[in-house]
Amino acid sequence: MSDLSTFPIARRWPAQRPDRIQLYSLNTPNGVKVSIMLEETGLPYEAHLVDIGNDESHVPEFLALNPNGKIPAIVDPDGPDGKPLGLFESGAILMYLAEKSGKFLPADPARRWETIQWVFFQMASIGPMFGQVGFFHKYAGREYEDKRPLARYVNESKRLLGVLDERLAGREWIMGDEYTIADIATLGWVNNLITWYEARELVEYDRYGHVDAWLQRGLARAAVQRGLKIPSRG
Repeated sequence: MSDLSTFPIARRWPAQRPDRIQLYSLNTPNGVKVSIMLEETGLPYEAHLVDIGNDESHVPEFLALNPNGKIPAIVDPDGPDGKPLGLFESGAILMYLAEKSGKFLPADPARRWETIQWVFFQMASIGPMFGQVGFFHKYAGREYEDKRPLARYVNESKRLLGVLDERLAGREWIMGDEYTIADIATLGWVNNLITWYEARELVEYDRYGHVDAWLQRGLARAAVQRGLKIPSRG
């Protein structure tokens, strides 16, 4: 049996199957990147719900794994050289799982780096900007009298949707015919923007037909549908 005793997080969220990858997360746009990837690859894992609404990502046991206090995070009991490995940051986890499974990251060096650049595009641009739209449109920021921040993030989100739309013109997936971690990183954020954040009309989403066709292809995947619910908010 794998020994996870060196990870304080395993005391807060005990493993029932310590031989499996341990996922500490919630089904937010960042969280579902990893649950979708795990479902797509078929790697055995065990999901633990981290209730960020109750600040559980800032308890000492979680911070011992991710000092930044954000989900998702994983512990792989069978990491490099067979030793347990803890990881945080969803983009890094996607790349790790892609290498571990040999799936969803092209082997060709040029295409590999092109895929990684689109993962970083999501991490650096789509996630932060869409998240700010959510804050200022649906959450506490909507009470602000000054609407300039909302306008700024809405306009930037439209621009980013335009970039993605242009990329997807004539392509089934971000990398063409090949479904990759670039798609997995991005699908949950686009879906969340028009569902949970209720910003479809705000960002004029229906103008971006290539994006919507790509999103519908992604949502048609059984692994994506499963991953979007893991770990469930209850």
